[in-house]
Amino acid sequence: MFEKILIANRGEIALRVICACKELGIRTVAVYSEADRHSLHARFADEAICIGPAKSARSYLDIPSVISAAEITNADAIHPGYGFLSENADFAEVCETSGLTFIGPRPEIIRKMGMKQLARTAMKEGGVPILPGSEGILQSLEEALELGEQIGYPVMIKASAGGGGRGMRVVRNAEELGPLMAQAQAEAAAAFSNGDLYMEKLVENPRHIEFQVLADHHGNVEVLGERECSLQRRHQKLIEESPSVAVNDELRQRISKALQVALGNIGYTNAGTVEFLMGADGQLHFIEVNARIQVEHPVTEMVTGVDLVKAQIRIANGENLNNILPGRNLKLRGHAIECRINAEHPVTFVPSPGNITGLNLPGGAGIRVDTAAYQGGVIPPYYDSLVGKLIAHGADRTEAIARMKRALDMFVVEGIYTSIPLHQKLLNHPDFVAGNIDTGFIQRHGFMPEKK
Repeated sequence: MFEKILIANRGEIALRVICACKELGIRTVAVYSEADRHSLHARFADEAICIGPAKSARSYLDIPSVISAAEITNADAIHPGYGFLSENADFAEVCETSGLTFIGPRPEIIRKMGMKQLARTAMKEGGVPILPGSEGILQSLEEALELGEQIGYPVMIKASAGGGGRGMRVVRNAEELGPLMAQAQAEAAAAFSNGDLYMEKLVENPRHIEFQVLADHHGNVEVLGERECSLQRRHQKLIEESPSVAVNDELRQRISKALQVALGNIGYTNAGTVEFLMGADGQLHFIEVNARIQVEHPVTEMVTGVDLVKAQIRIANGENLNNILPGRNLKLRGHAIECRINAEHPVTFVPSPGNITGLNLPGGAGIRVDTAAYQGGVIPPYYDSLVGKLIAHGADRTEAIARMKRALDMFVVEGIYTSIPLHQKLLNHPDFVAGNIDTGFIQRHGFMPEKK
């Protein structure tokens, strides 16, 4: 087993990795920016090194600084968490050449999955259902116009190297295609230094459903059920749950088997999430692979009993999934819901960084809180606004909702605005309670501020 792991991240995910390492008897190294000097991840790691100023480009995204910190402290592996360098194939490659184990997929797999069109092709070859669309990168407007007529409008133009909603445009007719293609290409080139685009049939107000996977270096692939992530604003998830009320056992097993084949064919390793859209017909269609641990991984942990971060570490150490998941006969137990508690105004969504002057974290049966916040701590303006993740687990969805509502009432954060009031409204909405949700829910029910 590894003797020392450096965590190339901050906040709650850095603490989450530290907890997993402590349970495995592995020493940890935290890296922190000057803005995070008094952070909990720097405090609770065995060693901590400042790697630069507040701006992430000069600290958490600075590959030479991260690698130097690992070499100085004699770490033998690096866990990237999520965000920052977690899906940076160049970083994973530098780790390898520096004699450090990157706790994640191999560089070539990260690179392939990061190119959305290549991932789409790989899934199709493995029998995973995909949306009608281009077979490769769009080479010209003429090709796009022809394809648009073939698959029928509306369509979505998407950046091949994209993410976070950038380089995406909805096209509702042929007249819009040229201008919107140019906009998407310019945005993709600016954001990702790659203007390649592809086209997919647009699914209006779909459900967003993702499957959690683990794969070892011995050819074994395990699918640990799905998560419903449909409550979003501007492609950013607000509430996640597992299992999805829209996925039955037959569909779950069919998609899981197809994913095992597809991911086995490409030699995928470590943790990953495969994302799908579900239309009104109840069919799932692949959209992308996230080659890392997800923010919402705790809901899967709660319903499967599998510690995904410890599994990541053990897989990177060469262990077999048959040992990590004895019997590999996983069954989903009960229901889990996660609310992302963000430092932002619950009506306007304006970020609200600042000092936390008062804090009460909820507890009780079925409640888990993953956070790096503490009373007297600071939510800095430089990074993601996540204050913490509140997770509720119950015997069924009704009990999970009841426990989440109780926990939200007891979750007190003073000194800054948070999204807690928004979550309370969402959980009390009759359509949410009934499971009638999709990606257009927030806007359709008036939770989004009007554009001025």
